[in-house]
Amino acid sequence: MNTYILRLLLLCMLFLCAPSCNQDDTVVDDIINEEPDPDPNPDPDPDPDPDTDKPIFEGDTGNVLVYDEEKIFDGYVLVNDASDNRVYLMTKEGKIRYEWELPSNIGNDAELLENGKLLVALTDENAFYDVGGFGGRIQIINPDRSVEWDFLYSTEDYISHHDIEMLPNGNVLILAWQKRSKEDALQAGYDGIPDNELLLLESLIEVNPENNDIVWEWHSWDHIIQDFDDTKDSFGDIAENPQLIDLNFHDDDRGDIMHANGLDYDPVNDLIYLSVNFYSEVWVIDHSTTTEEAATNSGGNYNKGGDLVYRFGNPLAYKNETGTRLFYNNHFPNYLDSDEIGAGNLLIYMNGNNGSQQQSHVYELNLPDSFTLLPENDNEPTIEWEFTDAELYSPIVSGAVRLPNGNTLIAEGRYGYWEVTESGEVVWLFEGNKLFWRGYSYPKDHPGVLLLELN
Repeated sequence: MNTYILRLLLLCMLFLCAPSCNQDDTVVDDIINEEPDPDPNPDPDPDPDPDTDKPIFEGDTGNVLVYDEEKIFDGYVLVNDASDNRVYLMTKEGKIRYEWELPSNIGNDAELLENGKLLVALTDENAFYDVGGFGGRIQIINPDRSVEWDFLYSTEDYISHHDIEMLPNGNVLILAWQKRSKEDALQAGYDGIPDNELLLLESLIEVNPENNDIVWEWHSWDHIIQDFDDTKDSFGDIAENPQLIDLNFHDDDRGDIMHANGLDYDPVNDLIYLSVNFYSEVWVIDHSTTTEEAATNSGGNYNKGGDLVYRFGNPLAYKNETGTRLFYNNHFPNYLDSDEIGAGNLLIYMNGNNGSQQQSHVYELNLPDSFTLLPENDNEPTIEWEFTDAELYSPIVSGAVRLPNGNTLIAEGRYGYWEVTESGEVVWLFEGNKLFWRGYSYPKDHPGVLLLELN
């Protein structure tokens, strides 16, 4: 029995034995609002998969298929179910060991910290914007489920969205939209739909949870360029300035023209990796700058201020025809830390919304030792490892993390989770039939897990 047929059987089982979830279309079209919903999965690979005549276990929220029990990493998966607004810790048998009570809907990301606390992005129920992936509220929840920190970043001028990151200094890095008026946009040389009343441009803020002070900021608005109108601001040669962001690369009738959807932090080099979905790129930003320097093109460890230190995935986004495009929409730029296998590399989920070639890939990219970003130059990183499958495809959300045994846990947003070995062998699948933002993996002896007192 190949995997394609098996997954059809699993879907039928779920339909018959579990309550239907009628929220998926709403989440996809009205909340996440990524690219238009593509066609169904491509035809399965005609070559038979390895033997899949393995046990199917009924979990609490889905079914588990075990390919090779001896090769599975025996840990927990932190599940972020965006369709049902649930965050829970799950065993590889699909059993829920701990679930958090959330005061409002998920604003996408949730991560268990080493101190047993949950850092979670939530939605502001009174948010001014209802754009896909919006949040507006961030909390830190204690192991006893009490709320330690409740932070609102939601007004008519800005709102947090999609992703958050706990920094080593205890501050929280937050991805946010910053509003720009129609007048600002036109003066900057924006060539979008004339009836747009605003643009939502990407920003980053760093917040100290002790006092709610914003201690650092970066705004994409300070680093834009356009070649549409030489009488307006920010006019220049896009191809000659790869460190700047083409304001007119993508148009969106809701004003969300960039749609960043994920971030990660490199503590060694003090860099931020920002996944920008509508540009099919990752932007690298120097966090060592001051807020004042981040608004300019000088200062910081790389002396580029807030200009892009590096970018990769889609050289066409800055009119570079030399490099080869790798991404067709992307999520979760996961920088591998010094204690992870592949340290210094970057894992990323490439959704694969490429016309009729709709297939997702997980890439491990070997980042250059020193960043060079030159016009008409191949600036792309090399592929260290990759995984794909004829059945691996989610047009939205998704991500991948490296496991301590060298395997990779993949969140296929529209399906569930895969665990694959370095050689590409599938050893475990979780069929959840929901919408999964990401999946984080935790050893059973992880300090944060132990503080939850599961036993």
